[in-house]
Amino acid sequence: MLSVAVALAVARRPSLWCTAIRQVVRLADRGWWRRRPPLPVPPADYLAFRTATQYGGAGDVPARTVASDVVNYLAWCKRWESEW
Repeated sequence: MLSVAVALAVARRPSLWCTAIRQVVRLADRGWWRRRPPLPVPPADYLAFRTATQYGGAGDVPARTVASDVVNYLAWCKRWESEW
């Protein structure tokens, strides 16, 4: 459910699509295509670390909150990339 909420939030913002693809490629675990299911997702320990630092390890975080945070992160990445 969480990944669907994030995907829908990003899908509503075409201006962030290229940035989202770039970030997926940058954060994907090495050799992701050799594992089942073959999805380019970050390593689990990285996601656990980011979740703990973002939300304080509070357990369940509403999908809407995470989706909004991902959109904000992608907008920041886009701004940062445009400055370089």
